[in-house]
Amino acid sequence: MPINRITSLLIILTVAAVTFCTRALPFFVFPKGKPIPKTVGYLGKVLAPAVIGLLVVYCLRDTSVMSCPHGIPEALAVLTVVVLHVWRRNNLLSIGAGTVLYMLLIQVVFR
Repeated sequence: MPINRITSLLIILTVAAVTFCTRALPFFVFPKGKPIPKTVGYLGKVLAPAVIGLLVVYCLRDTSVMSCPHGIPEALAVLTVVVLHVWRRNNLLSIGAGTVLYMLLIQVVFR
């Protein structure tokens, strides 16, 4: 179903306004100089590792270790990500290299 120009413009303006509000809201709720509540500080510390853990579980949930290639590409890619992250502390490098290695393994090596 095609959308006319006015509807498209209204959608874009609504998305822009909501994005701006979600970006600006923390500055109004937690002004400079006012201490951050302990609950928000706690969530800031634990939420990022929890989300990463959830993504790892989500990505590996369908890995079959009973049939060929027995989860070897996944294990090698995860090991690469962990080693590179511990060594270089660079998220982009570790996740990117692990992804590239995994794709090479499943496309070329374990066909």
